[in-house]
This record gives sequence, C-alpha cells and structure tokens, in this order.
Amino acid sequence: MSTARFFLGLGALLAALGVILGAFGAHGLKDRLTPDMLEVFETGVRYHLVHALGLVAVGLAAFQLGGSAWLRGAGWVMLAGLVIFPGTLYALALGGPRWLGAITPLGGTAFIVAWVLLAAAAWRG
Repeated sequence: MSTARFFLGLGALLAALGVILGAFGAHGLKDRLTPDMLEVFETGVRYHLVHALGLVAVGLAAFQLGGSAWLRGAGWVMLAGLVIFPGTLYALALGGPRWLGAITPLGGTAFIVAWVLLAAAAWRG
C-alpha cells in the first residue's frame, strides 16, 4: 500500500474515531466526570480530530509529492502524537494514573515535529 493511501485512510478512520469519542464524551461522560475531567477529555478529542486531519493532509500531500521520507516521517510521528497526547488525556480523564500527565507533552512535541516534517516535505518536494 502506498504512503498516500495508508495515511489518507488511517487519518479518515481516526477522524471517525474522534467523532465517536467526542459524542461519547458529550453524551456518555457528561454526568460521570467532573467538569475539569470532562474538559481534559474534550481537549483530547480536539487534538485527536485536528491531527487525524493532519494525517489526511499527509496522505493527500503524498499523492502530490510522492511518498518521501519526510512525508513518511511526518505521518508516523503524527500517529505517535495521536496515540500519546489524546490517549494520555483520555486515560487521565477516565481515572488513569496521574503520572500519565508527565507523558502527555511528548505527544505534543511529536505533533510539532510532525508538522515541521510536513513543511519540509512540501518545500523539498
């Protein structure tokens, strides 16, 4: 499977999952979480959805630019960020161990690196 198809399809599926989790938070967790923890969950959903679209962008860019190492790197690092950043926020909101909060910034760093790699892919072709 090509880089373009892989990240485009994965981004679309992760966007669908983000919508599902957003609905779950709004309807299933509203009365079960404190307002602070619901806000943490919603922050996870927001970053989840934005970066799922980022993976779609990586896939679309790969159709135009080819599956360069820059684009593959952007996709894989963005996927790592998607697992780490919203994943730890979801876990924290649902009562996971507090030490997960120390890992969350690694996901944010992965997002920044992924966007820089995507920019590099665009400029380098």
